[in-house]
Amino acid sequence: MKHLKAFHVFHVAATSCSFSEAATKLCITHGAVSKQIKALEGHLGQTLFHRRGRNVFLSTEGELLRHYTSQAFNALDDGIQQLTERNNQCLEVSCEPTLTMRWLMPRLSDFYAIQTQADIRLSTAGGAVTLGNNGITLAIRRDDFDINPAYHKTPLVEEWVGPVVSAAYWAKIEQKIHRSKRLHSLTRPQAWADWSAASEQQTKPTSGSEQSFLHFYFCLQAAADGLGAAMGSYPLVADDLQRGNLIAPLGFIPSGKRYLLIAQQEAERGSLEAMFSLWVQEQLALCVPRDEERDSSRQQNKT
Repeated sequence: MKHLKAFHVFHVAATSCSFSEAATKLCITHGAVSKQIKALEGHLGQTLFHRRGRNVFLSTEGELLRHYTSQAFNALDDGIQQLTERNNQCLEVSCEPTLTMRWLMPRLSDFYAIQTQADIRLSTAGGAVTLGNNGITLAIRRDDFDINPAYHKTPLVEEWVGPVVSAAYWAKIEQKIHRSKRLHSLTRPQAWADWSAASEQQTKPTSGSEQSFLHFYFCLQAAADGLGAAMGSYPLVADDLQRGNLIAPLGFIPSGKRYLLIAQQEAERGSLEAMFSLWVQEQLALCVPRDEERDSSRQQNKT
């Protein structure tokens, strides 16, 4: 529109009923305001302001035009705000590396199908987290460390654990867990010991038949590739169990740990944070062993 600038100057001047205030708000001179108003009056063929000394007052036509410019510029402001909010549909989430790779990322497209404008930006880390650093709003963690008591914590799912192997490897070791090479992760060094104590499986592996990996996901991948037996956390192996890449011949037992969603405060209803939090809760709540997969290790003959 040729006279859009003049309409904007008019709107600001009409709202304040002062050319001087309009000049200050628009960062232009008083003379520039007066020039734009005169140009608009000439374009419309109407007197928009009555001038009495240094004071200006809206004419009847000016009052009517202010009504329309208010609607127009308010609508423009609303549109800009919606565009800004749309572009800001971004959430920074910190999640444990193995949970990110083996559970969250394979399901993230389902969330995007619901929230088409969302942008979930993932960073991988385990253990203690400081929310707000690098824009991180949420963290998904296993509760095996001290968490800032000021943070808002939402329980997601109880963790179940048990040995996992490839079907071919299980046949190779003649279905005897003590014959397996135990695969360890430096991030969960006590996983096998904790399971052995909780499940009453006190047998020790064959001497020298152990191997350690830097990350837990390497450990699980090694098990899927038939290199040994890993201690699997159910959410992290659920997809591989379903596909047949892994089996859990001794089943799963509770580890005594939980997965949590950690935030600085409870999310505002309707926000992207609230919607993502609810989706994670609903999805992880489904990630528990079936009845036939639970506690079967207690029913096995101790070998």
